[in-house]
This record gives sequence, C-alpha cells and structure tokens, in this order.
Amino acid sequence: MIEQWSPKYLLSVIEKKGLISIQQARELYANRTKLIQQFERRRDKQGGNNFNEKRDQPFLFIDTVVAQNIKREDSPSKILDEDIIYQTLAERWNLPFVKIDPLKLDLNLVTTTIPISFAKNHLVLPIGISQGKLTVATPNPFNAEVLEDITRACQMRVHAVVSPRSDIIKLIDEFFGFKRSIAAAEHQFSGPTVDLGNLERYIQLQSADELPSNDQHVVNAVNHLFLYAFDQKASDIHIEPKREKSLVRMRIDGVLHTVYQLPKSVHSAIISRIKNLSGLDMAEKRRPQDGRIKTGKKDVEVEIRVSTVPVAFGEKVVMRVMDPDILFQDLANLGFSSVDMEKYNQIVSHPHGLVLVCGPTGSGKSTTLYSTLRKISTPEVNVTTIEDPIEMVHEDFNQIAVKPQVGITFGSIMRNILRQDPDIIMVGELRDLETAENAIQAALTGHLVLSTLHTNDAPSSIIRLMDLGVPSFLIQATLRGILSQRLVRTICNACKEPVEMDASKLAALGLETGKSGSLTLFHGKGCQKCRGTGYQGRTTIHEVLPFTDAIKSLTVPDSDLAGLTAAARAQGMASLRESAIEKLLAGATTYQEVLRVTSGDLLTENAMGETA
Repeated sequence: MIEQWSPKYLLSVIEKKGLISIQQARELYANRTKLIQQFERRRDKQGGNNFNEKRDQPFLFIDTVVAQNIKREDSPSKILDEDIIYQTLAERWNLPFVKIDPLKLDLNLVTTTIPISFAKNHLVLPIGISQGKLTVATPNPFNAEVLEDITRACQMRVHAVVSPRSDIIKLIDEFFGFKRSIAAAEHQFSGPTVDLGNLERYIQLQSADELPSNDQHVVNAVNHLFLYAFDQKASDIHIEPKREKSLVRMRIDGVLHTVYQLPKSVHSAIISRIKNLSGLDMAEKRRPQDGRIKTGKKDVEVEIRVSTVPVAFGEKVVMRVMDPDILFQDLANLGFSSVDMEKYNQIVSHPHGLVLVCGPTGSGKSTTLYSTLRKISTPEVNVTTIEDPIEMVHEDFNQIAVKPQVGITFGSIMRNILRQDPDIIMVGELRDLETAENAIQAALTGHLVLSTLHTNDAPSSIIRLMDLGVPSFLIQATLRGILSQRLVRTICNACKEPVEMDASKLAALGLETGKSGSLTLFHGKGCQKCRGTGYQGRTTIHEVLPFTDAIKSLTVPDSDLAGLTAAARAQGMASLRESAIEKLLAGATTYQEVLRVTSGDLLTENAMGETA
C-alpha cells in the first residue's frame, strides 16, 4: 500500500485539517482492522450493482472512515463524508479538487477518449479539453504511468485533478453504460431509413424500418434517463428532435439543462419505448398523446406524466416527474409565514364553500392542493377530484380523469359526482363558465370545493370569476378565500455566504424592506453541488386573501381590481413581493431572485398605486 492510502497517512491529514480530533484519529487507527472487516462483511452482504462493490476492486481505508458517519470536529452539524476527505487530500497534494457536475460533462469526450476497461481499471475520467490539454479526474493522481499512457494515446498533455472515488466509479458506469446502449441502438438502426416525423418530408414519406421499442439497448438507455432524472431531482424530461440530432434536456429547480445530444437515428426508438411504457399508440405520430408511467425511486412509487406532440423534425416528448415526496408535503413545509399559515388553515377548515389557488403554470399549485387534501382528508370524509390529467394517484382520494373524447369534461362530470356523496371536491381548473357554475353549485349545496385559476394575484381571481360569467351574488355566497403563489429558488447551503447591501439600494430596485442602513443578506457564490448557480431547491411565496365582509361588499358587477387590492391590503394581506422580501431578509433567497419572480407583480402594484 502506497503511503497516500495508508490509514496512518489519511488520519494524520484529516486530523491536522481539524476534521476529526486527535482522540478520534487514535481510536480509528487502533480499531482499523476491526472496522475494515466489518465494512467488508457489510459490503459482501449487501452486494451491489456497480463495479466498485465487486471483490476484484481495490479497497481503501477511506471507505471505512466514511462508513462510520463521524460528525466533523470543525462543524458538528456536518458528517465527515468522502467529498471533504478528498478535498482535504487534494489540498495536501497541491492539486485542484473537482466535484464533477454530470450535467456539464460531454458524453462523447468521456466515452471516446479512453476505453472503458482502462477507465475502470485505473479510475480515470476525462472531463474536459482546454487549449490542447486534457483534464482527467481521478482519486489517485500519483499513477504517473497511467497519465503517460493517456498522453500517448490522445496526443495531448494531461492535467490531473482530484475527485471522489465513488463519483468517478458512478460516472464511468453511467456514461459508458448509456453510451454503449445508444451506440448499439444506433448501429442497429443505421442505414438509409426515413424519418417520418420530419415535417419537411412528411407528406411524401412513410415509416421504414424502426428499431423495436423492446430492444434491450433502448430499454437500458430509457431506464438510464429515468434514473438520472431522479438522481438530479429533475421535474421534467424533454426529448426534442432536431434536424441532425436529438436533445435530452432536464428541468432542475425550474431551469432547463441540456444533458445529452443523441444520434437522430435512435430518436424514434426511444420515443417508441416511452410510448410503450406509457400505454400510448406507437403507430400514431400525427396527433398529440398523453399517458403515464408508474415506476419506482428507491422505495417510493413515482408517477411520470407523458406528453407527445409532433414538431418540425419528429415527435417531441415531455415527461413530468410527479414525485410524491414533493407533491404530498406538510403544509408547514411549503413556505407559509406563520400569519399566512393561520389564515390558510382557517380558509380550508370551512365545511363548505369555494377555495381558489392561483398562479401561473409551474408555480406549485398542484403541490399545495394535494398537500391540502391530504391534510383535510380523513376516513370520515369522501374526497373526489376531477383532474386533467390525474397528476398523482392517491388511494385516499377518488380521482377522475377528464376525457373530452367520451364526454367527461370538468363541467359535465361535476353534475355526476354530486350524486357520489362527496364532502370535498377538487376541480383541476375553472376553465369556463360551465365548470365554474357547477363548482359554485356544489359549494352552495354543502360541499367544500378546491380549484385553481391562472391569475397573477389573489384579488384578480374575483374579477376573473365575474369575467367567466359567474354572478357576483354567487361569488359572495360561496367564496371562502384565495391563495396566490409563486416559486422562488433558495440559496445553496453548500456555498451560502453573507453579503452587505444598503437598504436604500434595495428600495431603489423596488424592494421596500422597512429597514434602513446596511443589511446582511445572503447569496450563493456557486459550487459543484448547485452547478455554479448559487441556488438549490425552491420554496413558495404566498398571498393569502380570506373572503371577508369587506371584500364581499366590494364584489359587485362593476368591481375594480384596484379597489379590491386596496381593501385586501387594508385587512392585512401581504403581497407576493412582501412575502418574497420576508424570505430575502431571512436568508432563504436573493434579491435577484425576488426581482425575477415578482417583477410582473411590481409593475401591477405600481400601476395600481398611480390609479389610486
């Protein structure tokens, strides 16, 4: 064993860095043989799917130390993990440490620069080329012979950086495995075939030989896409055909990232596999189709909503990942302030009436509605939902999917479900007068009805209902409250740092904090965990409007938005902007994110101020 991997050397390095105490280092060294044996027995018992867990791979004492889940001496709230150990070793070796972002890797560079057998045997991964120099990531930068072999093979200078061993192993498995599947599929589908989906040639041509959707290479490639999306916590997967290639993009924290560029020849095969899984018609390529896939993420069932549509160069598919861990949450974890949480709980505690959740597409309305239903659903009540489509199947709810082709619409089904003795009804969206009238009728006859509207703020929803044709007296009789919301990105905890900013500068940007002088805000400087964005995860900002007597008296046929907004503010409604500023001052998000999300609301409020 070389010095760099000896238990004594490793424990000395991390102890001097302050990650563990001298006493902990002594105990780990004294018990090293016992700990190694325990780790190996556990590894043998658990088995594994990647080559790291096979007996023919080298075993390092680092693996044993990481497995102990030791609290760091310098930061007890953090665990001594593999990342910080390799980062500390890189500092000692005077080499760069890189936490690899899979989204930024070039699939072809990784898989064509060196053979997979060489990458596996020596744990080296090409991650970039700059100015004629190849950068390779490895947990062992001291193997000069390996680096020389790569230099000779690639005819380029090689620069080594240090990366965690498990990351290298995982990425070799994923990238080479995915590349093999795509390459095999491309080879099988190669030849003078015709792309039916390309609208430039659509009229003249018909489908020729197409790779079967059950081909194992395509199956592996699609499975990899799903697992990769789960790993990256993606909310959507886009597969988009272009003229000469196919793009795979994933939406992470609301932002789309290009993940892969695939050969155009395998696009139809991948789409066919997804159609097969989601129960769609594989032969139908001219019309949009909707379907769903149920799969597993660890021990949790995940719904994937599938939508296909013909575009210029073929069929595009978008898959929405409906993760129950996200859709079904405790309401207290959705970002409500204590005041807004109390107001919203009062609104949904009414035994009957209409409750609206408002916001644009992608503002978290479904999460709020499902989380609300789970909170108020008990064995004593009958919950029925009407959705287009059903976002997440939940056995506690009686869920009905809208199917216009057989006459099941939001409006028509409402008349039928009232005979199903419901206590709580959730209508996916109040799209038209028929749906709104039936929802109002259900609320009038003793049911609690929850639904959504696509409006910019809470007071606008009252105007929208009247624009749909709902009489004001029916709104007065049934409406219980309105919740408007948006999603803002939260600062990455791994690279979060304070930044000073004067309150007057924020005020000049339209962000009134009610404070003066210098304020301590936070931002993310960017790191590998957040892909250099400074953000990781999202939270919600809210505008909660209980339908009080003051608001009710203003709900008349000639109601104006400015008057409703002024009355709502007078009774204590915090605007979306104010909710966002509260999160800004609490250190949850940045002023740039507040401006990005609430810019439209700022313009609306300013216009109302001028009108008043």
